[in-house]
Amino acid sequence: MLIKIPSTSDCKESDVTPESIYLSRRALLGSSLAGLAVSAMPGWAQADEASRYADVEAGAAPAWFKDKLSSTKWQAVTVKDEAITPFKDATHYNNFYEFGTDKGDPAQNAGSLKTEPWSVVIDGEVAKPGRYALEDFIKPYQLEERIYRLRCVEAWSMVIPWLGFPISELLKQVEPTANAKYIRFETLQDPKTMPGQRSGFALIDWPYVEGLRLDEAMNPLAILAVGMYGRELPNQNGAPLRLVVPWKYGFKSVKSIVRISLTSEQPKTTWQSIAASEYGFYANVNPTVDHPRWTQAHERRLPSGLFSPNIRQTEMFNGYGEQVASLYTGLDLRKNY
Repeated sequence: MLIKIPSTSDCKESDVTPESIYLSRRALLGSSLAGLAVSAMPGWAQADEASRYADVEAGAAPAWFKDKLSSTKWQAVTVKDEAITPFKDATHYNNFYEFGTDKGDPAQNAGSLKTEPWSVVIDGEVAKPGRYALEDFIKPYQLEERIYRLRCVEAWSMVIPWLGFPISELLKQVEPTANAKYIRFETLQDPKTMPGQRSGFALIDWPYVEGLRLDEAMNPLAILAVGMYGRELPNQNGAPLRLVVPWKYGFKSVKSIVRISLTSEQPKTTWQSIAASEYGFYANVNPTVDHPRWTQAHERRLPSGLFSPNIRQTEMFNGYGEQVASLYTGLDLRKNY
């Protein structure tokens, strides 16, 4: 059983985007942290209270999640030139190929996913491996709201309020060995409930795999999310557990996690295996390194439309350089894209 360690991270770098998403995959961004003020709010939210965000659909949160909400660290956020993406847009414009390749497929098809019961395996280079029921896995941690920009490699972006806890807190509990250099994440493989896994989209060798360097995972901005918009994660957004690393392109944030492994070697990730020249291991948001088929210098902040394309300049590390740039000192970020 995991032993409780008090949470030490208090989110200081976050952003918000209240508006809609629906459009295409190839566009541009650019936002500034100027004018952003973040502070903790007392834990007041209860599952039966109105959401803090407009038009949030009611979920079916498990008991452990409802219990956690009463002690969650909420944020009061003032943002200049940015707004939190509307819930409907953030939950109906998704990449989650396990449920289909079109943006609307996850919302349409993910209802088949069974998230209770759910377990997570911790293995590899750790002193305390094991398989944990999700409620036991989450129990030691206080949930925190983190409002982050989400930048897709396809050049569209959102701002989403996540609920989760720092990966560093998990790593303290499982005690990586001296050989641990990387952390590997694996998505559920279940063709019965994930129609995309039984489709003809044969490029992907399921299950979906992503990874981070251990020091990246230890950064305070990196979290494991179990909720968004004040409620549990919808299935199409990676329920019940997903990775969120806001300075990297969205495909790094693996969804519906069932295994977390500490490794001595860099894991071979899914998109790196499919097209290494297009999707590198690091996948840091970098406006100076274009995708082979489109520019990364700009992005479309959703919502966006024909007459209001909402194009912005992309920021290095998605605007989180002050917190993460030191992780890559001496690393050629054009070669290690």
